[in-house]
Amino acid sequence: MTVPRASGVWVAVDPGAVRVGVAACDTGEVLASPVATLGSRDAVTGVIAVVTERDAIGVVVGFPLSMSGAEGTAAAKARSYAEALTNKLSVPVYLVDERLTTVAASTALRAGGHDSRSARRVVDQAAATALLQGILNARAARGVSCATLLEGGMGQKVSPARFDDLDAHEGDRL
Repeated sequence: MTVPRASGVWVAVDPGAVRVGVAACDTGEVLASPVATLGSRDAVTGVIAVVTERDAIGVVVGFPLSMSGAEGTAAAKARSYAEALTNKLSVPVYLVDERLTTVAASTALRAGGHDSRSARRVVDQAAATALLQGILNARAARGVSCATLLEGGMGQKVSPARFDDLDAHEGDRL
């Protein structure tokens, strides 16, 4: 079982059908910042590169539950993607409820002057940033590390998928 260091850089991923938004925080776990928007084909390798470059201690993947809390098709794809990351990374990966992060990010981008076309290019990054900032804010309010918060129920730790299933996830569109 991989347990992250007490504090450090966390990477957040907002998986979408076409694009994947990526954000990361500072080593003090205070501020989330947008990092990149990846195409779905680069979703696994791109996140691995960000985790490696930033010496991240963990990854959170947005888990798009329905408003009722049920898992639909998008949530199943996010879980499959998180399993693929878990098989490729040596840091823990958590699924975290992301209901309304994309809506909040879209609203903030429009308020900031982005039209729908320009917002489309960065909305996934903004959603990943909002997801991670929410975790960081909860961490600060409770006075614990992100690892403690996620292990305490805010996240759902992802177990590795069976290796014979991994190749099926590599080229999948999210």
